[in-house]
Amino acid sequence: MRDFGIQRESMVRRQIAARGVHDLGILEAMRHVPRERFVDEAMLEYAYEDGPLPIAAGQTISQPYIVARMIELARIAHGDRVLEIGAGSGYAAAVMAQIAERVFTIDRVGQLAELARRRFVALGYDNIEVRTGDGTAGWPEVAPFDAILASAGGPDVPDVLRVQLAIGGRLVMPVGQSLHHQQLVRVTRVDEVTFEELWTDHVAFVPLIGTYGWPDDGPSAWRA
Repeated sequence: MRDFGIQRESMVRRQIAARGVHDLGILEAMRHVPRERFVDEAMLEYAYEDGPLPIAAGQTISQPYIVARMIELARIAHGDRVLEIGAGSGYAAAVMAQIAERVFTIDRVGQLAELARRRFVALGYDNIEVRTGDGTAGWPEVAPFDAILASAGGPDVPDVLRVQLAIGGRLVMPVGQSLHHQQLVRVTRVDEVTFEELWTDHVAFVPLIGTYGWPDDGPSAWRA
């Protein structure tokens, strides 16, 4: 397969570090993970473009900067246990797995979960666990988590996810009352009952569908 090393380094320097993400762990992780292995063959030439790309099942792989920004906001560190809601292509989980001790990732679309699992196996990631299911309910059997990231936008932060955070844990997800206009929020669990919120970047993500997200009734059920 073609070597994309030059494009990967350029992506890290121009799209991520130049926009203010300076965490050396994140930058090194993104230098290491071959993004081209997480896109469809027809999209190989665009793997390191500054934007999202279409993947299977009508979903997208997020813009590289957004992946880095969310990991930065979540303050993922060595030794952390991380839950990702929305495995998608698997790229973000692979980046986080370079830093965290263990990553648990869920996707409601079985096709995406299986493709991600195959990529992890092929690339030698043995600290990522994948399952198909309703990510809006989290993964309570293996909670608590030091960090939770949602790669889709919901109308609010579900309480069922908040309580799966460890004390001091951070949850980052896009929240908004419309489909195309959301804002990243970081929820930090201070103690058993106290949570702090920090609202940051304005973003546009695919909808977070599930019991505690948007209904799976098609676009007419979501606010425009």
